[in-house]
Amino acid sequence: MRVVKNVASLALAVLLTAACAMSAVQPGMSREDVVAHYGKPSRVLPVAGGTRLQYSSQPAGQRAVMVDLDAAGRVIAVRQMMTLAELSKIEPGKWTRGDVEREFGRPASIDRVASWSGDIMTYRWLDVTQDMYFWVYLDGGNVVQRTGQGMEIPIRMNDNN
Repeated sequence: MRVVKNVASLALAVLLTAACAMSAVQPGMSREDVVAHYGKPSRVLPVAGGTRLQYSSQPAGQRAVMVDLDAAGRVIAVRQMMTLAELSKIEPGKWTRGDVEREFGRPASIDRVASWSGDIMTYRWLDVTQDMYFWVYLDGGNVVQRTGQGMEIPIRMNDNN
């Protein structure tokens, strides 16, 4: 039964990805086209030569799409950032909180623990079919000191299985 559920989940993910690809925002489209497709962005930021529209589903979701526009308001790049390849680009000792939020949007949560002196930013992402967390550890000056990842294990009440 578990295998059938996993195969069904994978098939659904493939279908959703294909549906998104058919109607995806493409380079050259106008800002109005992007807003018509994705809706109002969760955040708008200036970037070199233009503007970035952030579409983040954090804290509950696992996607963050960045749409970069040139000075004329035309799409020059569209990227889904909640992937291990993208998250692995964060460089401890170089990146700041601002860099992380510019590239990935606001995190799902910001936490503190006794064993770490700064904030810990938590992002949710999906690794094929496994729900995952990606943690960004900041020091007191908001510079990234380390990153880590782990599985998101759902808590189910009264689960007797």
